[in-house]
Order: sequence, then structure tokens, then C-alpha cells
Amino acid sequence: MTDEVAVLGVGMHPWGKWGRGFVEYGVAAARAALADAGLPWRNVGSVVGAGTVRGGYPGYVSGATFARALGWQGARVTSVYAACASGAQAVHTARAQILSGLADVVLVVGADAAPKGFFRPAGGDRPDDPDWLRFRVLGATNPAYFGLYARRRMAVHGDTLEDFAQVKVKNAALGALNPYARYRRRTTAEEVAASPVVADPLRLLDICATSDGGAALVLAGMDFARRRGLTEPVRIRAVSTVTPRYPNTVLDLPDIATDSAVTVDPPAGTFRESIARAAYEEAGIGPEELSLAEVYDLSTALELQWYEDLGLCGAGEAAKLLREGVTGPGGRTPVNPSGGLASFGEAVPAQAIAQICELTWQLRGTAGDRQIAGARVGIAANQGLFGHGSAVIAVR
Repeated sequence: MTDEVAVLGVGMHPWGKWGRGFVEYGVAAARAALADAGLPWRNVGSVVGAGTVRGGYPGYVSGATFARALGWQGARVTSVYAACASGAQAVHTARAQILSGLADVVLVVGADAAPKGFFRPAGGDRPDDPDWLRFRVLGATNPAYFGLYARRRMAVHGDTLEDFAQVKVKNAALGALNPYARYRRRTTAEEVAASPVVADPLRLLDICATSDGGAALVLAGMDFARRRGLTEPVRIRAVSTVTPRYPNTVLDLPDIATDSAVTVDPPAGTFRESIARAAYEEAGIGPEELSLAEVYDLSTALELQWYEDLGLCGAGEAAKLLREGVTGPGGRTPVNPSGGLASFGEAVPAQAIAQICELTWQLRGTAGDRQIAGARVGIAANQGLFGHGSAVIAVR
């Protein structure tokens, strides 16, 4: 087990389509996190910014961009980009700085102003870039990948369109209770089924939107927290940032094709399984000890896959878990009590940080109508392009 770091403060800017720059969202989230921590900006020794490729040069150097917007005060700055895992990588960097003694207090910030419609690769011709190739050669947008994965679950495990719709119903009901969510309206299975097909078999309401939003954390060492009188803060106990192992026999973005396993035995588990497993090993816990999970529900089918990847059930048992209410409010392990990306949409550098905000509120017992009784241990899990694993375990 690695030494823990304390979560002193969390803050968010509501998700939506606000038409403003990402810096505004990030600064609002940072100020909210500092206020939550009860710390002035001048006490922050380091800023770690999760980058955005849509913010031009300021987005590439997001750490300095946020530090400048908050007011230069001499803090260290670091900028991290790992696609959808950027937020978790930023937390990983902040924790390393705290545990190494480089800073007592670190501010982690991620924010994005997303385009309308689907994400696309950065401009320019790059025939050696798998992400560019899948768009230009295969015409495979992200929803096409989501649809392929859904078809795989239907073929291998017998999942149904009704199962996928129930994931949306669950998350929409929770998102309706979250003041930071973009979509705050309950949804019925009939509405999911009636929405337009985007990438067969997935409908519009099966797939998350692209959004604007921001999230921030104030992290510190345990000695610093105790000096401030915090005897039992929420603590980050593990951060997993693993990569895949060859051969990767399950399709993953941006690699649509699978590697050959003819001459090499497949690994014992898939890439996403290894993300959670590394976090459990570092934290010294197992999935049976989780009070809740925040997962990366780019689509309804992918949320079901995460149930299995987190070890909440065996392969092919995710839909059964959902039907029995295990992952819903009041269940043994509620998943996405925030409402998930189904209710928020993707604000790429902010979403892993937003997951930790939700874990913090739940573990503090301050999540309002979404509160999970007796929450003590939570995991946030997602992944970024090109094999960026991302999982964080927080405890109280």
C-alpha cells in the first residue's frame, strides 16, 4: 500500500453547453474547491492541470493557464494529457508531488469546452496514428465503437436492448437529483427505445453527449490535514494508471482490430480488468468492500461491461446484476450515483476529477438525495485512448 493523501476540497462547474472558454469553467471549479477546503489560493504549492486539445495552446499548458487565471503566486505547475484518463493522471501526479515532499497542498483542475456532435481527431494527416486511421479509413466515430462493443455483449453474453435501456433509466433518475448534471430529467425505457438509432444497436439515449464543464480537487498530505484538525478526511488510497498487455484480444479505442493470439497465449484478464485489479492491490481491498463505483459510461452497454471489469460479478452476469437492483440506489454496490456520463456528457479532462468529487461527497455523507447510506469505500474508473488506464480508490 502507498501512503494516502487527503481530499481537502472538491468543486465543480455545472455541465452543459455554455458557449464559453474552458478556463472559466476550470477557475470556477478551482475556487469552489478552495472554498470547500477553507484554504486561500496563496496556500497552494502546486497546480496540476488536466489538458484539453480543444483549448489551443492554453489547453496544452493547462496547469499554467489555470495558475495565471487564478493569479500568479509562485506555485509549481504541471500539465497532463491522457485523453479521458487525464484527470486521474493529474491526481496521480499531484499525489506523487505530495508524497515526495515537493508540495504540501496541490490543486488539481480539469475543464473542457467540447464541440457539438461527436469528437474527432486533431487536424492534419497522420497515417501512422491509429486514431486518425479509424476515422479516415474506417469512418469509425466513437459511437461506432460503442455499437460494436454492444453487439459483442449481445452475442457473447445475451444482453438485450432492454438491459441497455435500464442502465439509462437508472442513471437518468440519479442525474435528476444532481445539481451539476447537464440532463436533470428522468427517462423511461420506452423513451430510450423510441430515440433515433445512432450506431446499431445503440440509440441516441444510449450514448453520452459531449459537454462543457469543470472539476477540481484540493489534495494534501495527511500530516497537513491533521494540523488543520481533520482527523478523518476522505483519503485517496490508490491510483491505477496501467497499460494493456500483448496480445490485447478485446477491441479497444483507437485500435478497432484485435491482436493475434495464434502464437501467444492471451493474458489472464482484459485491459480494463487490469485497471481495477491494480487499484485493489495497491489499496489492499477487494471489490466486495466497495460501497459505490463511478464508471465511465460512454454508452449503456459499456457501463455493464464495467460491472464485470471491476469484479462486481463474473463474465456475462452484469445484466443480471442490473435487473436485481444491485447497482441501483439501495443496492449492494450502487454504480454512478452521480448520474454518470449519461447525465453529464463528456468534458474530457474534467470527468475523472468529477468522479472523485462524487466519491468525496458520498464518503462525507453530503450527497443529499443521492446519498448512499454508510458509504466508506469508493472506486472511480475509466480509460483514455492509447492504453491509459485510470482508476482511483477513495476511503473514509
